[in-house]
Amino acid sequence: MPYGFLGKIIRINLTDSMVKIEKPGEAFYRAYMGGKGFITYYLLKELPAGINPLGPENKIIFATGILTGVPIPAMPRFAVGAKSPLTGGYGQSEAGGYWGPELKRAGYDGIVIEGKSPKPVYINIKDDDIQIRDASHIWGKDTGEAQDLIRAELGDDKVRIAQIGPGGENLVRYACILNELKHANGRNGLGAVMGSKNLKAIAVRGTKDIPFADGDKIKEIRKKCLDIYMEYPLSRSLYELGTSGLVKAINAGGILPTKNFKYGEFEGADKISGETIAQTILKRREGCYACPIRCKRAVQIEREDFRVDINYGGPEYETVVAFGSLCEIADMEVIAKANEMCNRYGIDTISTGSSIAFAMECYENGILTKEDLDGIELTFGNSDAVLKLIEKIAKREGIGNLLADGTARAAQKIGKGSEKYSMNVKGQELAMHDPRGKVGIGMGYALSETGADHMVVPHDTLLAQEGIVVDSVAPLGITEPLDPLDLSWKKVRMFVYLQQWWSFLNMAGVCDFGPAPRGCIPVMDVVNLVRATTGWDTSLWELMKAGERTINMARIYNLREGLTAEDDILPERLFEPLLNGRLKGTAIPKDEFYEAISIYYSMMGWNDKGVPSKGKLLELNLEYCI
Repeated sequence: MPYGFLGKIIRINLTDSMVKIEKPGEAFYRAYMGGKGFITYYLLKELPAGINPLGPENKIIFATGILTGVPIPAMPRFAVGAKSPLTGGYGQSEAGGYWGPELKRAGYDGIVIEGKSPKPVYINIKDDDIQIRDASHIWGKDTGEAQDLIRAELGDDKVRIAQIGPGGENLVRYACILNELKHANGRNGLGAVMGSKNLKAIAVRGTKDIPFADGDKIKEIRKKCLDIYMEYPLSRSLYELGTSGLVKAINAGGILPTKNFKYGEFEGADKISGETIAQTILKRREGCYACPIRCKRAVQIEREDFRVDINYGGPEYETVVAFGSLCEIADMEVIAKANEMCNRYGIDTISTGSSIAFAMECYENGILTKEDLDGIELTFGNSDAVLKLIEKIAKREGIGNLLADGTARAAQKIGKGSEKYSMNVKGQELAMHDPRGKVGIGMGYALSETGADHMVVPHDTLLAQEGIVVDSVAPLGITEPLDPLDLSWKKVRMFVYLQQWWSFLNMAGVCDFGPAPRGCIPVMDVVNLVRATTGWDTSLWELMKAGERTINMARIYNLREGLTAEDDILPERLFEPLLNGRLKGTAIPKDEFYEAISIYYSMMGWNDKGVPSKGKLLELNLEYCI
């Protein structure tokens, strides 16, 4: 009997409505563990090279992990993957909430969806009953309306729904997938892949128990977590202020992305901080399955010109900065409205805010005119213009049709030097962290298989001083702090080990805010949790190797799709000095940075072109990747 996983994967072909249940076997789960591991496996094994990511030949995979649904803080996550319509390479995104554990309670570890339905549909999974249902009457509805309609039709207001909005239906290349209207598989445009298949939603209801090998040990680890999480400063801050509690500190550090990454300090930072949310529009704290940290904000606003519905949650740090300092907007209520609109339409807040900031800078420099922008005077700080552009992007109307393809493609079409204002890596817009103050994040942006991603490794600033955080990662072989601006081989070594650890957490279905170093759960307790959940006689070494395996698999996939070492780069602006703030005049030293990338290749067992060696792939049991 399997423990921690169910041993079953649903395969659905939307072209002919075929539904099958596959049982991969325990060796498959031990090698790939879920999440990113499942996704890389299926994409490499089943997708031909060079396919159109918005064509019927693409496949989209929903994958839980071996720890998804364990009743312990930070174990709610699932991943979605496909060939990305934004980058043209490996596409993946994770989300929390309740959908992942619900799928496992229904009896399944994942879903592989292929083909294209001739008409809009949604999938309904209730334990052993799997249906493909007509969604013609739901197509075109925003996420809130669609959720209400599906629940009413199924007669169950507890069903968990992962869905796209109009942004996904309109094939916005950074459309996302929402569950519970506020937990997003963002980035990479996976919502557009669902839209291209005429798939509106996947509704799940499970009534079964997830089997665990040692329930008493799980309860013991859970009690330990609950006893200490509020004493751990990083977890307590998340409970009190959410991720937006970072705004003031990052601004004081001189690296709050401002005016499309020209500046590192925003004079309106206090007005868009986590403290301001808590004192003004916050109505309640929310969270994910079995997690008491409750880092999510739920906000509500009633204004004469607009209202913000509490059911769409509230803005995270990334959203606050993308629509705030990046666009020089110092109005928290407008930012909250922007967040609600993106969740209604199902589009990624980071890429949407970045696309607007890109267009603002093009307008400021005369590259785009008011006529190009449908009569909108798109100056930095123009709140009304931001809200108008969100709607235009989601509906692909006017200038929104151009920006809906992402800033890299938009810049290619606009020309006139606009390329330098597109802050992207591999076609995906930067997250709201400036690596001129934490260079490891710059390495993460450059090396991420999904394009610029701030969740490749823990941020340098966490590990800059001796103390509890550095001590927490000693089992990984990291025993000394390093300066956030350090680009030596020691920083590369730290990056490699942390990347493998976070890659494993992604596979297992674990939120990065739970385990060390970002959270309070010790590394070895995670190992013991895997043992207690699965019954495997495992080790930290095996888990780290699993993380390394998927990093190499994703690399091979990107190489196959034409993304090479030449794409492991940063926008030129990051090699230019910050223009204000505590780190005014600081830039990433370009030669040192690319030397660090070269050292990374060597430490990973890759050649100087970033290609994994035959020996490395064989060592990781990846003969089929050669």
